[in-house]
Amino acid sequence: MNLPFDVTWIAIAIACLGAFSLGISKTGFPGLAIVNVLIIAEIFGAKNSVGIILPLLVICDLIVLPLFWKHATWKMIRSLVPVTFLSIVGAWYLLDAFDDLTARRVIGAIILLMFFLQLTREFKKEFLIHLPASRWFRWISCLLIGISTMLANAAGPVYSIYGLVHKMPKMQFLGIGARFFLLVNLFKIPFLGQIELINGESLKLNLILLPALFLGIFLGRKLIDHIPQRTFEVLLYAFSAIAGVRMLFF
Repeated sequence: MNLPFDVTWIAIAIACLGAFSLGISKTGFPGLAIVNVLIIAEIFGAKNSVGIILPLLVICDLIVLPLFWKHATWKMIRSLVPVTFLSIVGAWYLLDAFDDLTARRVIGAIILLMFFLQLTREFKKEFLIHLPASRWFRWISCLLIGISTMLANAAGPVYSIYGLVHKMPKMQFLGIGARFFLLVNLFKIPFLGQIELINGESLKLNLILLPALFLGIFLGRKLIDHIPQRTFEVLLYAFSAIAGVRMLFF
């Protein structure tokens, strides 16, 4: 069997670990999705990783959406769409112009930004809750979501902070996120296809990674119950910081 991107089976096995992490991220640890971003970018290149991960995200979104369907409506996400979509288009122009080294450094910078946002979310939650849920805050959040999702498929922490500031109940937060990110990820597909980051090779790789993705989705909750939440989060923060610095500077 000819492997996509001319990589070895060892590389494919490591990529499966990334896909498995993405699946687990949909079962209660959204921060783990960044591990998938880092692994795929390291193996297949920063720009290629954007196109490889997107179809996997869409599949996850389609599986997760029915679970939270009743907790949101399409009307709830209407105000998020215009600025987010405009920033996705702008980021698409940038991504097309980037070479792989530039894309790698930008993804590293985005990962570090997400890392600091996650820390802010955890340790400054009271400060975030008291931020004004204004139109300007929504526009800035949507701008960051659009840029980070197009350049690195890593918009989760921005949305988490948006939800905190707006004091969303947990199920509403998950319901709005499920609808919103399905719409966002579907919108991105033709743009990445136009610059050939989604192509025959990337789709072939997606098929190979699907079993690991499904395993993460359906077994992730049981597996994650055996890992102490706090230990997991500390390891995730450390891994994200080290990997982000490596992508940005090395």
